[in-house]
Amino acid sequence: MNAHGLICIGIAGTSLLPEETALLVNGVRGVILFTRNYENAQQLTRLASSIRKAAGGNVLISVDQEGGHVLRFCGAPFPQQPSARMLGAQGADVVAQWTRDSALALRACGVNMNLAPILDVDSNPKNPVIGDRSFSHDTNVVAQLGVACVQAMQACGVAACGKHFPGHGDTDMDSHFDLPKLPHSLARLEQLEFVPFRAAIKAGIAAIMSAHVVFEAIDSEVPGTLSAKVITGLLRNALGFDGLILTDDLEMKAVADRFEIGDAAVRAVMAGCDTLLVCKNLDVQHTVIESLSRAIASGRISQDRLAHSKRRLDLVLNTHAKM
Repeated sequence: MNAHGLICIGIAGTSLLPEETALLVNGVRGVILFTRNYENAQQLTRLASSIRKAAGGNVLISVDQEGGHVLRFCGAPFPQQPSARMLGAQGADVVAQWTRDSALALRACGVNMNLAPILDVDSNPKNPVIGDRSFSHDTNVVAQLGVACVQAMQACGVAACGKHFPGHGDTDMDSHFDLPKLPHSLARLEQLEFVPFRAAIKAGIAAIMSAHVVFEAIDSEVPGTLSAKVITGLLRNALGFDGLILTDDLEMKAVADRFEIGDAAVRAVMAGCDTLLVCKNLDVQHTVIESLSRAIASGRISQDRLAHSKRRLDLVLNTHAKM
């Protein structure tokens, strides 16, 4: 794996630009799609096919198709799925059925990863970014319904990605625009935030996304995405997760306003993240690749570290998301 293989890119429109095709040809193995990339099912299917062709076969094509107000693709064949909170009130069977319907529509159009479910607990009514994206204020309910969602989605050949580890549910800031900080002790995280993630890991979830949140009792210096104490120490070692770890978008202001983007990318990989989301700007994508390439050439990012990320990406593609 080269530096290209460590990033997941956003693209500008409803078809690939030559520059985006070049990134895929050179080794990028992840693309995240948004509303700007979608017109209808036929166009989406063509776009997904062109992405796979440029990437030479196996590639993660992902989307945030959570339900509620986070639906990137609307209209047939995609069900207009209610919010997680509304589904959560109806129980695991309802969650599983909506998940299957959505996953089958994604799969039919060539999308093989959904950045869902939200495993954050809706524990703070002032939270501006999670709220009804969470199944419940009860951590055990979030765990139960998160597992139902993961199992239904992956049974349909779409890899699930739980988010946002270690937990974004109790923040009163949106990490798209600011850097939230939480004082919670490890004991509190174990009691509340970790419960749904542990359940999803036990259920075989393919991937987990990090949170751009500073957990002051764990690592007061950097947000979780950039912290080896959070990513390797907690998610890998304490929770035993050996699947794919994605960052949240590195262009979000929680990171981009405080760290040089190339340095943030290197820090995220060294912290233990496998796939770095760079969702919008082509120039930023090139900057990230150049910084990662320098870190690999210097030995700061080792070949062993690259091999682990490649193994995890290959496993997701071959186990859950092979097209």
